[in-house]
Amino acid sequence: MAGSVTDVNSSSAQSTGQATNYPALTVLVSVFFFWGFIAAGNSVFIPFCKHYFSLDQFQSQLIDFAFYLAYYMGALALFAFGAFGGNDPVAKMGYKKSIVFGLLFSALGAAAMIFAVEANAFTGMLLGLFIVALGFSLQQTAANPFAISLGDPATGAGRINLGGGINSFGTAIGPIVVAIALFGSTEAITDDKIASLGLDKVIILYSAVGLLFLSAAALFFFSKKVPAGISKEKTEKSQKAFYALIIMTILLIVMFAPVFQSYNKDVSNLAKDALLELETYRLGWLLGALAVVVISLLFIKSRASKNPKGWGAMQYPQLVLGMLAIFVYVGVEVAIVSNFGELLHKPAFGGYKASEVAPFISMYWGSLMIGRWTGSLAAFNLKNNTRKVLMIVVPLVAFGIVLGVNAVSQYDIKPLLYYILLVFVQIAAFAFTKNKPAKTLLTFGILGMAMMMIGIFTTGNIAVYAFMSGGLFCSIMWPAIFNLSLAGLGKYTTQGSAFLVMMILGGAVLPPMQGKIADYLQAGSNLEGFGIHMSYWLPVAAFAYLTFFAFYVNKLLKKQGIDYDGAV
Repeated sequence: MAGSVTDVNSSSAQSTGQATNYPALTVLVSVFFFWGFIAAGNSVFIPFCKHYFSLDQFQSQLIDFAFYLAYYMGALALFAFGAFGGNDPVAKMGYKKSIVFGLLFSALGAAAMIFAVEANAFTGMLLGLFIVALGFSLQQTAANPFAISLGDPATGAGRINLGGGINSFGTAIGPIVVAIALFGSTEAITDDKIASLGLDKVIILYSAVGLLFLSAAALFFFSKKVPAGISKEKTEKSQKAFYALIIMTILLIVMFAPVFQSYNKDVSNLAKDALLELETYRLGWLLGALAVVVISLLFIKSRASKNPKGWGAMQYPQLVLGMLAIFVYVGVEVAIVSNFGELLHKPAFGGYKASEVAPFISMYWGSLMIGRWTGSLAAFNLKNNTRKVLMIVVPLVAFGIVLGVNAVSQYDIKPLLYYILLVFVQIAAFAFTKNKPAKTLLTFGILGMAMMMIGIFTTGNIAVYAFMSGGLFCSIMWPAIFNLSLAGLGKYTTQGSAFLVMMILGGAVLPPMQGKIADYLQAGSNLEGFGIHMSYWLPVAAFAYLTFFAFYVNKLLKKQGIDYDGAV
């Protein structure tokens, strides 16, 4: 998933000498693990469901659509309460209770998943994942400020980075565990036999996950060492921002509705020209959905710059452009891997069966762990030589952990070994950027764009490694975008952070869009795998915007008199 947020204020806050509440922190970081485990496990669930329920590429991506849409809807609902109630509902209820309720909600989603699996209903599974993620939205809104409150504010970023490291570990092992639950073992299973598999182990998996959610909720609720975390700080009024987001949401529904409606028709007997026409129709509406987000945010930027009253944090152009950056970043991070299983299925990219793609997906998500562990070194007061050594050792150890998890699970790790060369590329990039947010985002954006293009113009292992390296170059983008977007916001920092989290919506829009691009291109081609391969031009465009944002926002901040060179 997106990763943890490094609060820009915590790194510059004055030290209070407050001791860290380690028992409470230990309980708290467990929820970070859940977010990563479930989100990354969905990447294996996608190719499985495609064959099990006979879906096209767009339909398989609805798993991401349901999951990340819940984040947006949850954050929007919380913002609505704050916008009209004058108080942040999470802070008013308390971070502790908010996390407890979030965990209970996720447990309810796990129960819904179990019922859906027993009924063999794909739509029900989507609903279950939506409810699980809705709980995650509440948890994540509370967890980051809660982590800062559990000790000295000056070391708050370190506690959040710890949570991010645990989150990344969850993303590395999630695909492996989910794959074993889906396929029963690590042995290859032909795709035509997937539909005959029983889903008993999926029921066991979500029963265990549901029990873990309930256990964590009980641990939070009954622990006397976990403070209530209640804050009475008033929320800045921003009704204009709320109305703009509501209109954007309604327009998104209008754009997606015709696409969903078109799937009610039987298209099995359509001629090729008719099928291409249908896919063109669907893709047109999805491109309209993307246009809605982009135009809405640019409109907000224009209006708020002319009259900032009522826009709250959105009066700052770096925040609005950062919202689009988070939308694009989360979207591309998820889209690359969610469509990766289908790419690996094609003969030109290894011809792997759905039951064999878990190690590659694990390495993709593990790549984010590699980058985040390396990036977290900036949060510690290390000597220069020690930092240089650890910048080489930490990513190599993290790479070894991902390989070890796959080896213990009895997957063949030989196809992953040479990926270490790209890990060294990332190490060099870290050394070059020196933890400066704009420079880091610019460099990693260029590298991400370059790797996607290498993947598009090649096949075989080179293309597989190139696309897989998207995880390496996405890994550090979340905190870099946050730091740049929130710089100079002052009293609007907390609200700005909430707006950024809302833009996890990108994970609901870009993956299905890439899936539909693949369907459209394949409908007009006789070349096997052409559609899914060429669909990776979407990540190229996404990395291009992130590169532009890094360049432009740096100049924008300097015009405001902000020379922001804080550590990522």
